[in-house]
Amino acid sequence: QVQLVQSGGGLVQPGGSLRLACDVIGSTAIYDMGWYRQAPGKQREPVATMRSDGNIKYAESVMGRFTISRDNAKNTVYLQMNSLKPEDTAVYYCNAHWSYEINYWGQGTQVTVSS
Repeated sequence: QVQLVQSGGGLVQPGGSLRLACDVIGSTAIYDMGWYRQAPGKQREPVATMRSDGNIKYAESVMGRFTISRDNAKNTVYLQMNSLKPEDTAVYYCNAHWSYEINYWGQGTQVTVSS
């Protein structure tokens, strides 16, 4: 069974930084990876995605502030979040996509940006 194990997150003041990590456990396959977030009362939305070929896309709201990266040897994906804003407050989820039938989610981690 493939599992995505997330770490990082927490409480930070506006303008601060956090780094999230997501370990793919149980597979050496290189998936399309992404970070999504869901705030109370809102739909889950993509924040940053990285295809297996390295193609990266960011949501406009985080462009220039967030950076997605991966270590293929460890099969780990990271999300570096800088200049955090209160509107970034959400539960962040790691996603690994192989096909319609093979799609995995991490357990989610809370990011709270508040003074």
